[in-house]
Amino acid sequence: MEKATRQHTKDHNRSLVLSTIFAHNQISRAEIARITKLTRTTVSSIVSDIITEGLVEEVGIGTSYGGKNPILLSLVEDSRWMIGLDLSHNQFRGAIVNLRGVIRDVITMPVEGHDGNEALELLYQIVDQLMQKVTRPLLGIGVGTPGLVNTQKGIILNAVNLNWQNLPLTHILEERYNTPVYVLNDSQAAAIGEKTFGEGYSPEESMVLINIRHGIGAGIVINGSLYQGDGGCAGEIGHIVVVKEGGELCRCGNHGCLETVASAQALIKKARAGIQAFSESSLPHEPKQIDLPEIKAAFDAGNPFAQELVLDTAKFIGMVISNIVSILNIHKIVLVGDMTCFGEKWLNAIYDSAQKYSLQKPMFNTRIEIGQSGENSIILGATAILATDYTLLFSQS
Repeated sequence: MEKATRQHTKDHNRSLVLSTIFAHNQISRAEIARITKLTRTTVSSIVSDIITEGLVEEVGIGTSYGGKNPILLSLVEDSRWMIGLDLSHNQFRGAIVNLRGVIRDVITMPVEGHDGNEALELLYQIVDQLMQKVTRPLLGIGVGTPGLVNTQKGIILNAVNLNWQNLPLTHILEERYNTPVYVLNDSQAAAIGEKTFGEGYSPEESMVLINIRHGIGAGIVINGSLYQGDGGCAGEIGHIVVVKEGGELCRCGNHGCLETVASAQALIKKARAGIQAFSESSLPHEPKQIDLPEIKAAFDAGNPFAQELVLDTAKFIGMVISNIVSILNIHKIVLVGDMTCFGEKWLNAIYDSAQKYSLQKPMFNTRIEIGQSGENSIILGATAILATDYTLLFSQS
């Protein structure tokens, strides 16, 4: 028992030191001791070990404020690699990512209607190819997937578009590749990726990330930690009903859900239905040829119908944000996904709508902004879970 307690303390202290180095570009041993409240002797011993293991290196001399100039330490970002997978599009994307979130290689494969076992085989193909390109110790595989996910057990409870129900993906991939695997909802992954690898986030900051793609979901970070709810399904805002009368049937079985009026898929569907309204634009007049880039071009050119369609999505997104702010009182809302291509005008319309439907005080300090990590947010989030699980770094030593 005493031995186990000592080991737990050692691992805890080591995690503190690693997380502190991870959070800074360069930092001295003395500063680590100050932040972690560990003794300088303990910090020096841990740092010596992780330098030997190749995780950290001395990178130069810092400024002295009295006494000897400190030696600065930095994470060796390519000392370990991870594989991240994004299953949220009409294509699967896989990437090799280093400890600082730098992508070293990417593979993309179109899904093209594949689901069930066919989709799983496509996933294997991507991982198999990436595994052949890994030339550093591998921490593991992180997966961001649409649908309801039990992260603790690594089970995809229901991913409608992929026709996966109760799929034990963590177990399947760990058995096949003999490496740790994390599986989580794509929007939750995007939130962690934005917070971990985005600039300007404080460790204890709260935020809600809204992921607007084929569907819509949210990742909630409270005091620096991902909030998944009692069942792991927190953030399914795409199925909040926003159209009560005459709402369109949603894939979830309800009518008038946010996804049916504000997702990229919903926008394309409405544009195709109203093709004649695009007659003055350069859009093709064959409905099947209309996609998001075509709508964006019409929107940017000032086409009235395109403007109306896009800004209508903003109204509903703002409505839901007003509810989020009222319930959680979180002041930072970050938007990612395909719909962010419509830029500042769309963003301003969302903010105006959120203000319209909110109490003034909760919205007063609320910032709504477009995320920094772009199309890689889900991949980065899936791997951030691995990079910040410092027990994996111990096991690779």
